[in-house]
Amino acid sequence: MEPFVLRDAHVTLSVPTLADVDQVAEACTDPEIAAWTVVPSPYTRQDAEGFVTQMVADGWGRDTMYTWAVRPAGQIDGPVLGMMGVGVTAGAPGADRAGEIGYWTAPDARGRGITTAAARLAADWALSPDGLGLTRLQWQAYVGNWPSRRVAWRLGFRSEGTLRRYGMQRGVLRDSWMASLLADDPRGPSEPWPAEAPVPGAGR
Repeated sequence: MEPFVLRDAHVTLSVPTLADVDQVAEACTDPEIAAWTVVPSPYTRQDAEGFVTQMVADGWGRDTMYTWAVRPAGQIDGPVLGMMGVGVTAGAPGADRAGEIGYWTAPDARGRGITTAAARLAADWALSPDGLGLTRLQWQAYVGNWPSRRVAWRLGFRSEGTLRRYGMQRGVLRDSWMASLLADDPRGPSEPWPAEAPVPGAGR
């Protein structure tokens, strides 16, 4: 599939290019991104180049992983505020298919609703019959990644619990949260699965 742009009044999603390599490299040296994603650590400019020229390009070319840079509204070539991806995990075109959404946010773009807006665009496209046509879109995050959890909750993902030693990160299996959004699920939070980090000492 040829890369394309998704956009609304809040954000623009466009494919990352070589012009973004320095920004991607800088963002991925952030300790929070290293802690909660599978990016190499330490992260180098060469890693960023490989991500753009190989991983992103191959994913679009093989129709297996669709990756966008998250940018300000109306700016196709604007600064990189984060990264958004949808991967196909099961099924063939014309049949029920499942996928997974993933994202990271640059440090200076956090707390502004940008990732939620970008994830909503990507999820709606992935589940739409006019888009990827997935039946199920899943989200997973290592236990403790509350910002990512809150994004999934706001979009209407249903919690499916904690999977012990499920998610691989640099050779180590970590406990992971799992949630899913089906094509016919209503969007927006509709069940009270915890969306905030617990307050130390609360409930004692």
